[in-house]
Amino acid sequence: MSNLSCGIVGLPNVGKSTLFNALTKKAAEAANYPFCTIDPNIGIVEVADPRLAILSKLSNSKKIIPATMTFVDIAGLVKGASQGEGLGNQFLTNIRETDAIVHVVRCFENDDVIHVSGKVDPIADIEVINLELVLADLQMADNILGRLEKQAKGKKELQPAVDVLKKAVIHLNNNLPLRTLSLNEEEEKLLSVYRFLTTKKVLYVANVSENDLPSMENEYVARVREYAIKEGNSIMPICARLEEEIGQLSNEEALEYLKSLDLQETGLDRLIKAAFKILDLITYITTGEIETRAWTIVKGTNAQESAGKIHTDIQKGFIRAEVVSYDDMVTYKTRSAAKEAGKARSEGKEYLVKDGDVILFFHN
Repeated sequence: MSNLSCGIVGLPNVGKSTLFNALTKKAAEAANYPFCTIDPNIGIVEVADPRLAILSKLSNSKKIIPATMTFVDIAGLVKGASQGEGLGNQFLTNIRETDAIVHVVRCFENDDVIHVSGKVDPIADIEVINLELVLADLQMADNILGRLEKQAKGKKELQPAVDVLKKAVIHLNNNLPLRTLSLNEEEEKLLSVYRFLTTKKVLYVANVSENDLPSMENEYVARVREYAIKEGNSIMPICARLEEEIGQLSNEEALEYLKSLDLQETGLDRLIKAAFKILDLITYITTGEIETRAWTIVKGTNAQESAGKIHTDIQKGFIRAEVVSYDDMVTYKTRSAAKEAGKARSEGKEYLVKDGDVILFFHN
């Protein structure tokens, strides 16, 4: 999967599939990026970015290509998944392959929608899933540690990895996710080789009812927020039922409907932005007559590596990057006018690209 992905998890009947269906409906309607069903439960969704339309007008571009985000609907999570209950092992493999977790939590009362444990308790729900992830990691850490300890007898250089895995096992045995284990840079590097589930960032999506609009606040959401803050994770309230309804409307109708509810943007657009944020992603832009396009990179990527997003040949033959900020591009209308005003900077390969940089790469 070339672009980074979020796995959507949650207990049955929390609104996970409703949310995923709304997301993939959005993807299916995207003109430039055909909805891509790589597997029935994978959706590639466009990242709404009003800057692209503005730059496209200035450049008379023939097309606009937005950044995308991949969402994976991970089914089959029940209590006991780490022991293979439900689709346990398949489910855990699917999560392992994603970069972050979107955890949908039920924060609404509805007698028609049965809750698996008989009552609405978002924290208990979160803990069921978190425990399964901790147990799966513990099993994996134990297996790796057993193997490494044997090898380390003959290879002293493996000892640091053994030590960090021992720390991990103690932490997991205390029912704590590995993302809360404090490690130095060297230890972090050693642990990152293994794809542990509980090292991934989590975005809690608090699914509220239509009665909670427009504030999307209630006592359940407050409890999830408190839990997320303690863990160092983020939370975003959303009304999946509303998103599903909006998905059936045209863009104009959807905007009208949102306005009538006193909402600025769809929950899906907020969700995609939040997913971008937890994965530390930004976009730079290229614009010209052929196309205006957003390219996704991780914050802190240098100009030469960023050029590789377009083509490896540009990265290999990199000479320099001519950078104009988005605001300057809008002010001066063309690259040459921005240049005359001294607003086009010539940057070398080590320049750290910023969100919204409008870049022209020069290469051999």
